[in-house]
Amino acid sequence: MSTDIWNSVPLPSLDSIFKMTLAYNIDKHPAKVALVMGVYKDDDNCPWVLPVIKKATHILLSNPDLDHEYLPVRGLPEFTDAAAKLMFGPTSPALVDGRVVTTQTLSGTGANHMGALFLNRFYPWVGTKQIYLSDPTWPNFYAIVKNVGIEPLTYPYYDPKNIALDFDGFLGTLQTAPRGSVFLFQACAHNPTGIDPTADQWKQIAEVVINRNHFAFFDCAYQGLASGDLDKDAWAVRYFVEKNIPLLVCQSFAKNAGLYGERVGALHIVLSNKDAATQVRGQLAVLQRSEISSPPSHGARLVSLILTSADLFNEWTHDIKTMRSRLIAMRKELHRLLTEEFHTPGNWEHIVNQVGMYCYTGLNPDQSKALTDKAHIYLLDTGRISIPGLNSKNIRYCAENLDKTARGEL
Repeated sequence: MSTDIWNSVPLPSLDSIFKMTLAYNIDKHPAKVALVMGVYKDDDNCPWVLPVIKKATHILLSNPDLDHEYLPVRGLPEFTDAAAKLMFGPTSPALVDGRVVTTQTLSGTGANHMGALFLNRFYPWVGTKQIYLSDPTWPNFYAIVKNVGIEPLTYPYYDPKNIALDFDGFLGTLQTAPRGSVFLFQACAHNPTGIDPTADQWKQIAEVVINRNHFAFFDCAYQGLASGDLDKDAWAVRYFVEKNIPLLVCQSFAKNAGLYGERVGALHIVLSNKDAATQVRGQLAVLQRSEISSPPSHGARLVSLILTSADLFNEWTHDIKTMRSRLIAMRKELHRLLTEEFHTPGNWEHIVNQVGMYCYTGLNPDQSKALTDKAHIYLLDTGRISIPGLNSKNIRYCAENLDKTARGEL
């Protein structure tokens, strides 16, 4: 066999987030700022291990019966049961009626992959296999969908003129898409825009989904970080369940528990009745077995400890509020600097109106590039910044250069 058989493999383009992060890491400029990667940092720009995670880790490692055996194919039962209750509410009729099938996954990415894979195999597609994604959306959604053989389409979501939700465009696509289409929604703290529908808008979305017989594919990666309230951030998902809309939900504990590297997630499939639960549960096990055999145990054990202990759960909700409070404080300070100190041209209310870890600043690609090239402030060319990258030591520098960029002076 020829030794050059792989020479024809094309060189892929780097993911924009990892590309910018790599450039930041090799930059020697003393004032450089990283506003790209969606990971929480404290005010000293250091990773923050949640205090409740430290406590749960100590409890876990002090257990003399701890082992490293394989988990069941569908995951740690204590984790999957508790994760489902967190998402849907402990008294959810869907849980009580046995209409929810849950599988532990490799964080939210793995949940989205497994969910798309399951739909590809078993959803009653009409015509081409397609999933509608919001425009813009998390770039990895496109790759996940395409890699399992489904065509990604987009629906309008962001209105760049008003830096707001394009609700009319969003609803219009829902109304005109072929009946039975699959739509991927983000439950809260939309990535990358930080813009969420209101409760009333979610109700209108649900009504169209029902009338058009669409399927809802929910991604929930930031539960708790949008409002500070775990239940409130699950409202859209629970409303759809209340309306008996068949759906699936991808859940992650990377952001709200700071378990980025532990890959703790779950896929929930909500059925209209429990008759198909056994078949769905079995097919998910078959898919999981062929994909990863069984999921990792450490992170799942940590999360299950927190979710099943009243004291640890209360501590976790406090830690979530700590993270959210810092995100809000950074938004308010950036807004104050731009509007009250620098009197930056334009309307910057969207900075405090958006929620979660990300902010769509309204900067265009040229302005974003200028910030990176000339001020060493790393952000995506869409103008998206990661709010946790701001802190008391760099926020004035960022605001000052953002002001110069808005004035065309950078």
